[in-house]
Amino acid sequence: MNYSSHQKAWLAHSLTLSGKAEESMTQTIANSKVDMNPHQVEAALFALSSPLSSGVILADEVGLGKTIEASLVLAQKWAERKRKLLLIVPATLRKQWSQELEEKFSLPSAILEATTFNAALKSGIANPFEVEVSTGKPAICICSYEFAARKEVELARVSWDLVVLDEAHKLRNIYKTDGAKTAKKLELALQGRKKVMLSATPLQNSILELYGLVSILDPHFFGDLNSFKARYGRQNLDEIELALLHARLSKVCNRTLRRQVQEEGGISFTHRYSMTEDFRPSAEEEQLYTEVSEYLQREDLLSIKSGARHLVTLVIRKILASSSYAVLGTLETMINRLEQKLPIIEALQDLDCLNDYQDEDEDEDEDAVEDEDIDPVALSAEIELLRSFKELALKISGNAKAEALLRVLTRAFDKTSELGGSRKAVVFTESVRTQTWLAELLASNGYSGQIVLLNGSNNDAASKAIYKEWLEKHHGSTRISGSKTADMKAALVDKFKDEATLMICTEAGAEGINLQFCSLLVNYDLPWNPQRVEQRIGRIHRYGQKHDVVVVNFINKGNRADERVFELLSQKFQLFEGVFGASDEILGSIESGVDIERRIYDIYQNCRSDDQIEHEFNQLQEQLKEQLEVKVNETRRSLLENFDADVVERLNTRRNRVTAQLSQYQKKLLLLARMTFTSDGSFTETENGFNVGETFYSLDWAYAVKHDHSLFRVSDGLGLELLERYKVDRLENTHLAFVYEPEDTHWADVKNLVSQKGMLRITKVSIGSSEEKRERLILTAITDIGQIVHPETVERILQLPISVQGKPQPLDSHVGLDGDISHQLQVFISEVEQDNERYYAEEVEKLERWAEDKRIALDIRIKQLDLEIKQARKASRQLGTLQEKMAAKRALKSLERERDQVMLNYHEEKKLIEQEEDRLLEEIEARLKLDTRLELIFEATWSVN
Repeated sequence: MNYSSHQKAWLAHSLTLSGKAEESMTQTIANSKVDMNPHQVEAALFALSSPLSSGVILADEVGLGKTIEASLVLAQKWAERKRKLLLIVPATLRKQWSQELEEKFSLPSAILEATTFNAALKSGIANPFEVEVSTGKPAICICSYEFAARKEVELARVSWDLVVLDEAHKLRNIYKTDGAKTAKKLELALQGRKKVMLSATPLQNSILELYGLVSILDPHFFGDLNSFKARYGRQNLDEIELALLHARLSKVCNRTLRRQVQEEGGISFTHRYSMTEDFRPSAEEEQLYTEVSEYLQREDLLSIKSGARHLVTLVIRKILASSSYAVLGTLETMINRLEQKLPIIEALQDLDCLNDYQDEDEDEDEDAVEDEDIDPVALSAEIELLRSFKELALKISGNAKAEALLRVLTRAFDKTSELGGSRKAVVFTESVRTQTWLAELLASNGYSGQIVLLNGSNNDAASKAIYKEWLEKHHGSTRISGSKTADMKAALVDKFKDEATLMICTEAGAEGINLQFCSLLVNYDLPWNPQRVEQRIGRIHRYGQKHDVVVVNFINKGNRADERVFELLSQKFQLFEGVFGASDEILGSIESGVDIERRIYDIYQNCRSDDQIEHEFNQLQEQLKEQLEVKVNETRRSLLENFDADVVERLNTRRNRVTAQLSQYQKKLLLLARMTFTSDGSFTETENGFNVGETFYSLDWAYAVKHDHSLFRVSDGLGLELLERYKVDRLENTHLAFVYEPEDTHWADVKNLVSQKGMLRITKVSIGSSEEKRERLILTAITDIGQIVHPETVERILQLPISVQGKPQPLDSHVGLDGDISHQLQVFISEVEQDNERYYAEEVEKLERWAEDKRIALDIRIKQLDLEIKQARKASRQLGTLQEKMAAKRALKSLERERDQVMLNYHEEKKLIEQEEDRLLEEIEARLKLDTRLELIFEATWSVN
């Protein structure tokens, strides 16, 4: 079978048409490596539904894949060649986001932090946020909230096409006057940029939080804070106002619940179970802990400069709680650095996520020991003290917590097996030294050859050998990304999945990995930040986990502060038991896990007795009480949730539509491969894909990954190569003699054209505005007797093989073709105009509501002043002295003058509001102005035999 270059050009163009989100989303899904659930597609389409929208809040409950939803939106923007894309996320999630974008959507990203930012500046880059300029290639820019706020000036200089804000509830208190500095800086820097906010808890304690988030998205959505409070902030909101607010929010906030997705059949959720193991440190271990702890509490330390005290002591305390082996190494480095009068920060590299802590501790100065400040006698004494700690650490032969680990592992494996899981466990520690020591200990206690280490560098010999073997195994396949960090992680995770029993992880190493095949997690060291704990558990307890998971923690019976930390995380934050993600509402209710970590650090640093520790933890719990008692009140439910039946029915419809559209798209992809390779005999088609020579290609990403086959898609590899080859702007006119083979095709409409001939034309139409470009191929054909062929039939004809291709035959059917093109073009223009009318109507309604809010605010101010005047008059009558009455009279006159001035300005203010509304509408009209272009791809005479 032969096919012409003209047919391949038609396919190449049809596979890459730009359109409104619902039309072009199929391309993005087909190019991804993830099975989309319908609610995720719905959320992404909601975010892309109007090109005029200033942004949306995606508020699905936890565990439903908001990361996938936002990535889908980013991938869609990337496909539209919009490259100025920004992701602002918590510092601990930067690498995870980068990995997800690369692995699932093949989207490049660049993490911007202090080091890379300063390096770019030194290299002459004026603004490192211009990632393409900084790196030499386009990439999605990723940074933390703290960093973005610090660099607000540079951030504001970039005309971002889209900004995604993860964990956006961090910004919801922007409406408060006494705080939310980060939120206010970001609001100013990102004004006018389209945004997607992700938060499972956009509304927690007050309806004003919702106002805060929406005001960052779009300052013209609600009026001012006072009018919002007056309309919607009342204790018992009446039904009409509540319904109005719900209707307004439905345009900007999308929320799906776990039970709705479960009912639709998309995701099944598992449980998590808690297991604890008590231990009591030996006398030597307790002595080392006590003495080093008291040392860290001193104010006169020479080894730690005051500007870096919080960061350094926090990290040393974490190492101290990890193992005496880790403490020994840290003490040796501290002694060496102090003797050389060098910064102690180098001693902290044992903590693998140090960069995250440095990013969060933005106010601390560089740590250094300054010669002129040092008393030689004091220096010598401090070095001797550190040496005494080192001697004490050297004497410690056993480790009570490690012995508890050996005890609990067997019991935990039994529990995991009982729940149906495999005999695998991921063990988390905060120290690289402890990680190495634990590997040796476990290897000598029955786990030799069954251990994989994962940390931020993986420079050990075993990891290098695993990486080398993995590279050889997957040589030439799409599994190899080219990023050593990503590929090293992939190699180690594969080793753990296929062969090992234990994976010992540090915090930094575990970022961005998914371990759903494992259902047992051991917190050897327990972080103080509840969000970090949840992030750890999320490595195994996530979408795709088939079994209930077990989380093991250790309780130090010799340290009351450690016991209280576990109680706080377990009982108050409910991290270790319950349904998948049940802790998300609680985690979302706290402003920052970093703040809680700081508070706990203060307790460790300042308390010198168990009584003090009890008192301080009781106070902390009291302070968190209001935040931790999650109230799912009726107002929040009625504002953010939809009726189950409607949602489930809509998700079912979406699933069917996505499946059908994806199937059609993949059929066209397969047809492109068939047209290209059939003629030379190298093409063999199977149920799961096709062979070209010795290489097998699959259109199903899961099948390709499972069997280590190449993935055939248009975003890279062979698919991209074919598109670039065949997607030409204009082909010469030709004659195509199509062959209808009834044994292969059963199209009655095409069969009716056998023995007929005519003319066909493929025209590409582009209708664009500054906000959106829509493309369509107009397929027109006419027979030599003047009969117009339906576009669907033309598409089928173009899929037939040809017997011959040559010079076009003389036919005079141009008039009929021109008329059909004009008709199809007008239909397309009408569709675009209809959509634009809807976009415009939505914006008009939004602005009318905004203007109404502003006018209500004026009315409220006058009523407030009238009330104040009335109360002031009443109060003045009850005053005793003349002086008091005169002062009250002056105050009353001042209020009356203010009220009169507001009334005088009332109509002028209303006029200004109307003028602003008109100006905004004119801007919208200009943004919707259409530009129509027609491009002839080819014209041909045809025959069907």
